[in-house]
This record gives sequence, C-alpha cells and structure tokens, in this order.
Amino acid sequence: MLALLFTAGGTTASEAGGEWLSYRDAYRAMVVFEKYGRPKNFLQNHFQVMLKEKGVLTDGLQLSLLSKASSLNLPLDPTGRTVFPLLKAAYDDNATLMLTRNAAQYVFRPRVSIVVRSDGVYETSDLRAACEQALTYLRHVDSSARTRRCSGVRLSYLRKGADPVVRLRNGSGDLALLPVAEGASFGDDNNDGFRVVNYRFGEHADKGQLVTQSAPLAIAPLLE
Repeated sequence: MLALLFTAGGTTASEAGGEWLSYRDAYRAMVVFEKYGRPKNFLQNHFQVMLKEKGVLTDGLQLSLLSKASSLNLPLDPTGRTVFPLLKAAYDDNATLMLTRNAAQYVFRPRVSIVVRSDGVYETSDLRAACEQALTYLRHVDSSARTRRCSGVRLSYLRKGADPVVRLRNGSGDLALLPVAEGASFGDDNNDGFRVVNYRFGEHADKGQLVTQSAPLAIAPLLE
C-alpha cells in the first residue's frame, strides 16, 4: 500500500461548511506521477478520498479547491476519485481543499489505476503490461512494495443494476464469462459497495482479449 504522503488538517472551516486539508500537501503527492519518467502509458492517476472504516462512500460527498481568488468543484466518482488540478497559482496561494464531511473519517491519497478503453476490448498482454507499470511505479514511491507481484486486474462496477458482463476471448476465439463478486474497487480500499470481476494472469494465456459489455468504473492492478 502506498504510504500516506499527506493528511487532513482536521481544522473546521465553519464559513465553508466543511473541513479543509492542504492543497500544497496534496500537490506534492500528486506531482510525483507527473514527473515520473518510466513507462506509464497504460496508467492514470487520481486524487482519492477513501474511507478509514469499512462501508460505502456517502452520496453527496463533495470536494472543492478554495483559493483567495476563486473556487473549483472537484467532482468525486463513486470510488471517491477526482481529477486533480496541478495549479501553480493555487500552490503559491496556499489554497485549501474543502470536504463537506468530517475529514477525520477519511484518508486522502494518490490512486493509480489502469486506463479504461472506450471500445471495451483489452488485449490480455496489455493488461499484464499495465499491471507491471503500476507495480513499478508503486515500488518507486513505496519501498515496501518490492516484495509484491502482479497477479491480475480487477474491474469494478456499481452494485445496482444488472450484473456486469466481462468475457475472456482466447486465441481460438472462444468466449468465457468471468464470475462476478462483491467487494472494493481497490485491494486496500474500505469502500466495498461494488461488484467486481477479477482476471488473473496465471489462469489464462496472454494471447487473448478481455471484452466488456459496459465500461467499468475502475480497473485496478491486483498486487499480491
């Protein structure tokens, strides 16, 4: 697990109706990925608000960037992730990130995941390469990850609605439906209100494709 690189300030800002944390601290943590020089073409990096205890992320949770001159809403997806703006002006202004809940109930961290394809078709060799890229980056920022290895990927979906359909197409063109379970999008996340589909590299040859009927919320590397 990535070490926490910044923490919530925990100071109430009653005039804004929430609690703040340092934009500078978050910026320093997030910019590491932008400056990282090794291959990362299969990866993306978000800022994540993560529950400290097991549960489901509260609907209506909002995160905003507040500076002296302006404010910017940072919409959170169901996994608690948002696209983080790297703004020098906000950094220089010592801007704050405002959360509309008690910040002590959450942790805040960078979250690297695998890019979701618009066509829903993933070469299994690309998924293995993506997992290796994620692991190499994790080892870059967290030395304790050196003993971990890539075992597969996890696709996560909202719990409501029909079961997600994810099929494996092997080299001969045969399709196998992968099983659906319930759990968290990411292995170290306490937000467990999702349906997930795991694809493990050891169970299938690399010359194949993963075919999704609908786009997942997130694709996470499975690191064990």
